[in-house]
Amino acid sequence: MSCCAASSSSPVLANPRGGFAASCSTRRNHRVIFLGSRQFSPIIYSPARRASSRLSRREVIAFAGQQSWDIGRFVRTLYFFNGPPNPLKIVESILSSFTGSAPGEVPKKMESSDVVLVTGATGGVGRRVVDILRNKGIPARNEEKARSMLGPDVDLIIGDVTKENSLDPKYFKGIKKVVNAVSVIVGPKEGDTPDRQKYKQGIKFFEPEIKGPSPEMVEYLGMQNLINAVKNSVGLTEGKLLFGGTGNLSGKIVWGALDDVVMGGVSESTFQIQPTGSETDGPTGLFKGTVSTSNNGGFTSIRTKNFTVPEDLSAYDGIELRVKGDGRRYKLIVRTSFEWDTVGYIASFDTTKGEWQSVKLPFSSLNPVFRARTMPDAAPFDASNVTSLQLMFSKFEYDGKLNPTFTEGPFELPFSSIRAYINEPITPRFVHVSSAGVTRPERPGLDLSKQPPAVRMNKELGSILTYKLKGEDLIRESGIPYTIVRPCALTEEPAGADLIFDQGDNITGKISREEIAFICVAALASPNAVEKTFEVKSTVPFSEPFVVDPSNPPPEKDYDVYFKELKAGITDSVIGI
Repeated sequence: MSCCAASSSSPVLANPRGGFAASCSTRRNHRVIFLGSRQFSPIIYSPARRASSRLSRREVIAFAGQQSWDIGRFVRTLYFFNGPPNPLKIVESILSSFTGSAPGEVPKKMESSDVVLVTGATGGVGRRVVDILRNKGIPARNEEKARSMLGPDVDLIIGDVTKENSLDPKYFKGIKKVVNAVSVIVGPKEGDTPDRQKYKQGIKFFEPEIKGPSPEMVEYLGMQNLINAVKNSVGLTEGKLLFGGTGNLSGKIVWGALDDVVMGGVSESTFQIQPTGSETDGPTGLFKGTVSTSNNGGFTSIRTKNFTVPEDLSAYDGIELRVKGDGRRYKLIVRTSFEWDTVGYIASFDTTKGEWQSVKLPFSSLNPVFRARTMPDAAPFDASNVTSLQLMFSKFEYDGKLNPTFTEGPFELPFSSIRAYINEPITPRFVHVSSAGVTRPERPGLDLSKQPPAVRMNKELGSILTYKLKGEDLIRESGIPYTIVRPCALTEEPAGADLIFDQGDNITGKISREEIAFICVAALASPNAVEKTFEVKSTVPFSEPFVVDPSNPPPEKDYDVYFKELKAGITDSVIGI
């Protein structure tokens, strides 16, 4: 039951016994001068001040028509985000705020990756899926057994879908899609040839038995383990909620004010929870405050404390905010470093006064910025390592440009949710090869004599179809965009025969493993295949072998024509849909 996977920018494979395997491979220059500077109005001398020949720094600023800097709030801000204040760090932060010094850490460059995980890669369907992906220019990952089948250009990682502790999440980082061809092993009781000729013929009846782990272990618990391992990597149809909902408004995300007091300013903001402030009278977050340009300030913001574990949002395409606008332009800042003062990746967004609206900010629109100055040499945004979020209302845009909606005074921005989203049209992220007949063993009034052996012998085979159906249900309940393919009896015949796609789990017949592999790969790219469960067979009867004339091969199929005609959701006779 051992298997392997490897890391590189490529798909991942696995053996048919329940294993998996993996791959072939800004800043503004703020200077402040307190005396003699043209920034300040002349100090007016009056007899009332004769008794005091010396003026403190705080007094000078006040005399100059400025507001005094609240150094206590500055220290409290540092304490909130960075823990107990270190005097040296405070001095360093004060100096850097005035000198505009560079960030202390350069974000690491993100390695681009578009990996497809193929499980069951040494089996009849999985091996063909890998071949098709390679022909399309997509590399692959695999297990040692697969070297002889798939070539030597691989890195190996050991794993087993029936053993949860072997599925380390780091194996799956960068994987975007999954073709799952793992299946429990069924073979003839009397034995088989080394290359499993009896099993692969797929038509003639032999007395079967389960080889290796049980259907419950592979088809159900193994599916559960696999879904848990890849769920964060491949993404969810509804996106990944970062903030919002009744259970997350004051959960792992902790917001705090981060205003221009860190630059000597006097603007002030806060984060609040409004119990009935959302558009559905539910709870919502509220970013509110008062912004002032006194002391050369002009911004307010709320920022989350660094996440305990960085959020991996690499499966998604951007961040969506649900906000009630006030007609002003705000900024979303996403950070990929635990450092306090470093590059942030920023996008501005406009709001409509008095209206709830969804604001989608693609990751591709985020600009690397340090203290309102763009940093063209910064590393690309790394969606796999998000460490904090920040909302800002500022006088400044970037590189000296001003926010056209900026006004001093009070403001409010209610926001009910922040989530990572997948671009539409959404395509399947998990394509699963199941089996026709999974709903039939318990179907009332079914004539078992006309059913395939697996249906007739379901209990004798460890309830194989029952657990396959339970595994399907786990996929449908996972929230991952999926396609479930239920082939009839699998053969070693070539692809190319005319096909029948059906729903309701009623058809019997045969279909080639190669055809199923083509269907799986086509489904990965088709929005019309999302949330579709279907059976498929060839129009060629059992009694006629299907052959292809090499001099006159059949035309390539447009599987999307079939996908479009299918209904979404569970479609079988047991459910009655």
